[in-house]
Amino acid sequence: MAQLPPGIRFITSFSRDQWYRAFIFSLTFLLYASFHLSRKPISIVKGELHKHCAASHEVELNSYKEYAAQIQSVKKPSNVSQCGWEPFDKNNYKQLLGALDYSFLCAYAVGMYLSGLIGERLPIRYYLTVGMLASGLFTAMFGLGYFCNIHNLWFYIMAQIANGLVQTTGWPSVVTCIGNWFGKGRRGLIMGIWNSHTSVGNILGSLIAAHWVSTCWGLSFVVPGVIIAVMGIVCFLFLIEHPKDISCSCTLSSTSKAFLNGASRFGVPMPNLNTKETSKPQDPEMQHLLTDNENSSSLLNSSTVVTGEGRHGTAAISFLGALRIPGVIEFSLCLLFAKLVSYTFLFWLPLYITNVEHLDAKRAGDLSTLFDVGGIFGGILAGLISDRLEKRASTCGMMLLLAAPTLYMFSAVSKMGLEATIVMLLISGALVNGPYALITTAVSADLGTHKSLKGNARALSTVTAIIDGTGSVGAALGPLLAGLISPSGWNNVFYMLMMADACALLFLLRLIQKELRCNADHTLFKEH
Repeated sequence: MAQLPPGIRFITSFSRDQWYRAFIFSLTFLLYASFHLSRKPISIVKGELHKHCAASHEVELNSYKEYAAQIQSVKKPSNVSQCGWEPFDKNNYKQLLGALDYSFLCAYAVGMYLSGLIGERLPIRYYLTVGMLASGLFTAMFGLGYFCNIHNLWFYIMAQIANGLVQTTGWPSVVTCIGNWFGKGRRGLIMGIWNSHTSVGNILGSLIAAHWVSTCWGLSFVVPGVIIAVMGIVCFLFLIEHPKDISCSCTLSSTSKAFLNGASRFGVPMPNLNTKETSKPQDPEMQHLLTDNENSSSLLNSSTVVTGEGRHGTAAISFLGALRIPGVIEFSLCLLFAKLVSYTFLFWLPLYITNVEHLDAKRAGDLSTLFDVGGIFGGILAGLISDRLEKRASTCGMMLLLAAPTLYMFSAVSKMGLEATIVMLLISGALVNGPYALITTAVSADLGTHKSLKGNARALSTVTAIIDGTGSVGAALGPLLAGLISPSGWNNVFYMLMMADACALLFLLRLIQKELRCNADHTLFKEH
């Protein structure tokens, strides 16, 4: 018998289940990357909506040739002023641009709480497809303002509000799907790699938007809108919500094992589900956790699940029941401040680079992608460390502690030249996005498969929506505060971001203390 070709041997070395998991991993990665791809253009186009054109002595250019190249006439609608696109060409442009960010993010935050509850009661494939098609429509709608010569602020605000609402369909859906397929083992590393879709989407969105921003900024929105709509069709044709749908082995069947790999790392109490478990001798670390806050655990058991069948025959979790899962509130509030920092960079970094480095909108957009490159490594590193140490909260706390002084260094070093800015963008991106990535993926999945839920996978969507929805409140506040504070100086914006990192760390202190205390007790037990 002839030897099989190397490529065929590689294909057959993986099981059918492994190939399906790899496919779902890649598909959900691309689906959510397209969501972030469609959110990024607004930050790139800000530099074109308002240009620094007040007086020639205020424009710092290297040569007359560069100045001439910058103001060279291009084909644009006749009533575009030299200072940008009306109504963003006035002195209050930062407040108006901040209002656009705030409109999107407030709608996103409000919609996220509802999205999880709705999403767990509808088929994920249909729910996500409709959301992606609508997102494509409203993203392109903003760009149509350029082609239709629209200068009404409310048109752009309404486009942002509508887009923010429909984009909430994405995150609970993809996290629930990936949680169904990857329910245990090395969750931090797997989801750290998977969560790089956020940075990949931001990078692609920046590059696509920057390509047209100086010539036809309307296409900076229309093209990403078409891409996410096409991915919505791909979702409808290929997304498989659960491994049981195609008779693959279900990794969520071992819920208790997934929980031990997950929520126990937070050092939170774990309720017993039956009398058999209580009769067994407990691991000293587990015994320590179980004796703490028993009243909260019993309340969780009696209140978590509400009546009503989910779409797979399991009862849907109530909103209050999800809040009672230990660790949900702390991580939600931590994410509020962590996401405040991350989204301030997402929406304002290109404009900051334009002001400090005196680059045009395209070059500033390209340079801002380095922050997301750092975010990719930060998310993977956070997942790897948390898996190795088995301490999610401590990993987040360590990165938040390092992030605050790094932001101060960034504000000082970025004024020293382009090379220093590049280095600090990479480091800041890793430390800012690391905790954000870990909480929104591995932590959410750990808490969504809490042992008290008795294997109810439908709860994952609600828990994810609560955590990310609370984080989205911070995401709405960050760009708004940046728009209000930046006129007084960019240094004040960085002080605000450092305070936000400190607040995020503060909300994790109780969980960090529990993790370290339980680890110390376990070590003491071993020694004696």
